[in-house]
Amino acid sequence: MMFFNKTMKNHMLQTLPRLNVVGMLHQFWEQKQVKGAMVETENLVVYESIPSPGPPFICYVTLPGGSCFGNFKYCYTKADARRDAARVALMNSTFNELPCRRITPDFIARSVEEAVITTSGNMEDASDPGTSIGVYCLMLQSNTGKTMLEFQEIMTVFQLLHWNGTLKAFRERRCSRQEVISYYSQQRLDECMRSHMALDWLQRERQRPGLLSQELQLAFRELAEARQAGRELRFYKEKKEILSLALSQASPEELEEEAWRGLEYLTHGGLCMEGSMVDPTEHCQFYYQESGSDLESLG
Repeated sequence: MMFFNKTMKNHMLQTLPRLNVVGMLHQFWEQKQVKGAMVETENLVVYESIPSPGPPFICYVTLPGGSCFGNFKYCYTKADARRDAARVALMNSTFNELPCRRITPDFIARSVEEAVITTSGNMEDASDPGTSIGVYCLMLQSNTGKTMLEFQEIMTVFQLLHWNGTLKAFRERRCSRQEVISYYSQQRLDECMRSHMALDWLQRERQRPGLLSQELQLAFRELAEARQAGRELRFYKEKKEILSLALSQASPEELEEEAWRGLEYLTHGGLCMEGSMVDPTEHCQFYYQESGSDLESLG
């Protein structure tokens, strides 16, 4: 596996701030779309600035496919936040093109072995689709050739289904894991899916008043911590948006109050150090580090 050494990291730190990273990020994905015969290049990369009366400012950038990143540094202007978010996304986008980020038979073997060690399972389970290890191996094999960023986009759906309790409901109805995975692997995370999840949380709020506010503040905190760690953010951001949608139906006034409290988490929940940046080696390993939670999502 290839890692960035300290010299390469320092070179990127000194070079990227001087470049037009917003333009470079758009050009990177524009070329990928053209190469993939997808000629629509408008609004390839979507930026979202979080309203704030003052610094630190926050910006999220969503890439084609849904992967999301945010600014890592403490930013004094919205423009700086936008550039820094683009810088983080560009580093991850280019790093994702390396051979070590593509799912291959050798990569699958190492990942399954890692999962077996993490769960104290055994290698025989890898050939049994009725086990979590087996399903995990099946998903990797069905996505052979894809990059880890592409695989993470698929896994985000299952992470949300696990968090929302949908996978548990399917197990109780005795739906096979293969059927569930086959169906949701083809489904996009759209407004319809978000609405269904929001309705589930709205029902829980009626049974346990105050639950939505509690869960939303937790989602804000998780999103802030993930952004400041330089991680891919879509799972955390989707949780926040689903819970916000549910709370808007339960209590619009309370949603506004929780949004202001959430802004405190996002901007002051742990301030970023000026001049800091994502360690590329962390992203080379992030899938292995999160394989335990991913496996749990499939369980």
